[in-house]
This record gives sequence, structure tokens and C-alpha cells, in this order.
Amino acid sequence: MTWTEAQSYCRTHHTDLASVRNMVDNYEVVKVLPGGAAWIGLSRDTWKWSDRSHSSFRYWEQYEPNFKDHVETCVAANFGNSGKWNDWKCWLNKYSICSQPGPVSMQVLKVRLQKPNSDVGLNDQAFLDEMLVKMKKNMRAQGLDDNI
Repeated sequence: MTWTEAQSYCRTHHTDLASVRNMVDNYEVVKVLPGGAAWIGLSRDTWKWSDRSHSSFRYWEQYEPNFKDHVETCVAANFGNSGKWNDWKCWLNKYSICSQPGPVSMQVLKVRLQKPNSDVGLNDQAFLDEMLVKMKKNMRAQGLDDNI
């Protein structure tokens, strides 16, 4: 499948394309498909994972990513090279690695809002968007997953 087709398939039948956040995750992906190259959930769109999570972990092959002709914007793990990553043209057909739903962790955040003397309503969309951005920033600063 192409990268986009793989993403759609994974989202329909599983959770999403696989996100590889560390060497342990990469090893798990390598075990699934011992040869060839397979799409994972990373693309050049600000180097975010398909599931919108953030990770600074990268496992590029030497001289990658090279963005050849600025059209190689999707990432595949190359199982002929220990699962190292390569950027490819998104329209190429490759295997894909989907992620399965795992244990869900939940963290409860207590938020205290002090409404100043203003006309801002607590259900105002602009206010809620700004509050979400601030909460995500605070969570990242504490080393927590901000995928909320």
C-alpha cells in the first residue's frame, strides 16, 4: 500500500501506523517483519507521528533523511538494515506496520480556574483552545505524554 493507504487501513482495522518512540519499540517492529521495508507512522509533516504523538527518537539509516527532490516525505523501517529508517516517496507501495491498542493510561489533572472580571465564558472556544495549549505545554515540561 501507499503510506496514505496504509495509514487509512491501520486506522480502520487497528489503531494507527506504528509509532516508534525508542529502541525497544523499534526492536518490536523489527520482530514483526524480518525482511523488506514497511511504512511506519512518521512523515515529514513537522516530523510528527501519525497518531499525533511526539518523540525525539530517530533511527535513520546513514545519509537519511535525504528528502530527495523534496518528495521523499514518508518514513519506512528497512528490515534489511536492522530496522533503520529511510525516507521514501509516499506513493510507493510497501508493507505497513500497524499498532494495536495497548493499555490505556489515564492521568487526572486538577485545574482551578479563577475567572477575572471579564466577559470570557468558560465555554468560549478560544478560551478552551488556549487552556488546552497551556495544559499540553505544562505536561511536556513534566515529561508526560501530551496526547490528550
